[in-house]
This record gives sequence, structure tokens and C-alpha cells, in this order.
Amino acid sequence: MIVSVDDFRTAARRRVPRWLFDYVDGGSYAEATLLRNRSCFNEHPFLPRVLRQIAQPDTTTTVLGVKHAFPLILSPVGMGGMLSAAGEGAAARAAADAALSMCVSHFSIASIENLARTVDPARLMFQLYIFRDRAITADMVRRAWDAGVRTLVLTVDTPVTPLRERDARNGFRRLSRLSGRQICQMAFRPRWTLGVAQRSDRVIGNLVPYSMGRTLFEQAATISRSLDPAIGWADVAWLRQLWKGQFVLKGILHPEDTERAAGIGVDAVILSNHGGRQLDGAVAALETLEANVATAAGRLEILVDGGFRYGNDIIRALTLGARAVMVGRPWAYALAAGGEKGVRDLLTYFHEGLQSGMSLLGADRIQNLQEENYQVPV
Repeated sequence: MIVSVDDFRTAARRRVPRWLFDYVDGGSYAEATLLRNRSCFNEHPFLPRVLRQIAQPDTTTTVLGVKHAFPLILSPVGMGGMLSAAGEGAAARAAADAALSMCVSHFSIASIENLARTVDPARLMFQLYIFRDRAITADMVRRAWDAGVRTLVLTVDTPVTPLRERDARNGFRRLSRLSGRQICQMAFRPRWTLGVAQRSDRVIGNLVPYSMGRTLFEQAATISRSLDPAIGWADVAWLRQLWKGQFVLKGILHPEDTERAAGIGVDAVILSNHGGRQLDGAVAALETLEANVATAAGRLEILVDGGFRYGNDIIRALTLGARAVMVGRPWAYALAAGGEKGVRDLLTYFHEGLQSGMSLLGADRIQNLQEENYQVPV
């Protein structure tokens, strides 16, 4: 029986090869940031109100001009389509049918064009990395716009890729083809192996036009060499001018960076430590939320990701001022565990948890969470 994100995680670990599970599940170095993303939620206890006659809380909200059934967006997960034969299209359909949005990874298996044909592109955001070759970056921007996507998300916290011990042990990013060890792991996951083997798209679809490798492993190795480690605010300003739609920065933690983003005309920032996959020992995004909301002062929207596992976690972020939250690993686990149905079940789980939490807290609508103080005074 699956009744929590941890249950989805357990099922995913049993269904996909270890090298792929570890790529999604792991963090950098000691994984201290990965653990901090969860532990920080305990530092924000609720102070509920009662007898408010709330039969059914209204969870609808608007994020970057798009109406959502509740304030949750699927975060970008690189190579997430490899987790199931259903691919990223299954997650995109589940999100769109739930009146939610999905941020498509630059390194998704399905190309942005294919996903935009699968669901209404208004329900898609596109995550972008900046390559040393700016022509590739500019072409990706063009392709996303031509596909109908109107929200671009630039990830800014990955100038380098730190040691991720699990990936290093599995040879991920170091090998150009499957090793004997990886093939052996796949042999113990025959259903996953058969399903993926029947697919024609077993490479990063968004990178196919740029000749970065014939296999997933070759592409992963090329990516490490191709991303520009020296991007700066001038690059953000360049993209702001290039992109005509909503423009978002992902990977902000410091309020001064939010101030810089507001000055350039960014529409939103996503507070994130990259799921504990980058700087080990960094603060959790939730811990910087109030300070960044105060700095933004309504000039841009504040989204937050990292460690969200329950509906009540969403409430904590909203009471601290976030417009919405984003989840990555949870939908990846759900896709691996149950394909499209798994992602649908996950979204229902989050929505029902949010509704019950709001009822118990005494909040009848999302805006009410931010207008009243439901946190224990510090």
C-alpha cells in the first residue's frame, strides 16, 4: 500500500536499476543539505484556529498568470523520462489534468516540442542551462517559444557539478556506455529494462539537434564539459531581453540575489539548493523564505522547492509567504513506481493533504494562509 512519498520512493527503488535510482535520489558529498531540506520543517510548528465552519477549503491560486488547482508545480528532473516506459509525457499529462504545471528539464528525455504536443504548453515551463556556446542556448530559447511555452526558468546554482558519491560509485557521467555492473543491475529489473528497451527515445531529446552524443551516457559526459561555469548577471540580463514571456531564476537563496533579480525585471525566483545536489552544507530554501519574501516586497513571485513531502509542508511555505512550491523527487519516484497513474495518485495525495491541513488550521482559502498568522510566534 502506497500512502506517502516515502512509499513511492521504496517502490521506485525496487523497480529501477540502482545507478538510475541513485542518480535521482542522491545528493552531493555527505548529503547534509539533502537531509536539512527535510529536518527544517520541524522548526515551523502551526498555531491553528478552530470553530471556523470550513467544509471545503478553496485551494485554487494563480502562479505566473496561470490558474492552478492548488499551489504545486512539478520541478525539472533531468533524464526523468528514463524512470518509466511512460516517460515525462505521463507526468506532464497528470499535472495538466490536475490543473497544475510542469517545469520541463533542459535534459529531459522527451523534447520540449514533443511535450508541448502532449499537453497545453500553457501548463509547461522550460528549464534552461547556459552553455559555453551561446548559440545553443539562444536556439533552445527559440525552440521553447516556438513550441508555445511562455515561462522560461534559468537555473543559476550549477556553475560546477560537485562530487555526488553515489553517481561516482556507479560510474555515472564517467562512462560513455553501460558497464557490466550496470547491465547486471538492469537484469534484476526486467520489467523496467523491457519497457525502456521498447522505446525509441533513449537519449536526451532536447540535445539531439546539437550532436552531443549517441547515447545517454555520452550526452551526460558532454554536458559536464559544455555548461558555462562563469555565468553572471549580465547573462541573466541578456536572457531577459531575449525572452518575451515570464522569466524565472531557479537556485536563489540569498535575499540580495532576489533584489538583483527584481532589478533586472525577473518575474519570479525559485528558492532552491538544487535538492541538496550542489553545495553541501547550504541552508534549506525554507529557511530563507521569509527574508526573500520581505526583499521581494511584491515585485516578483517567490516559489520554493526542496524536501516537500506532505500537504502540510505546502502550508508551511505558504504561511511564510511563498506563492507556490515545487516538487521534483516525489514525482520522479511516483513515475518510476506507477507510471502516469502513480503521478496522478501523488498529486491527489498532496492535494488532499493540503485540504485537510487547511481545515484543521482554520484557513478557508490560500490567501487566508498569508493574511493570518498560523505560525507559533518566535
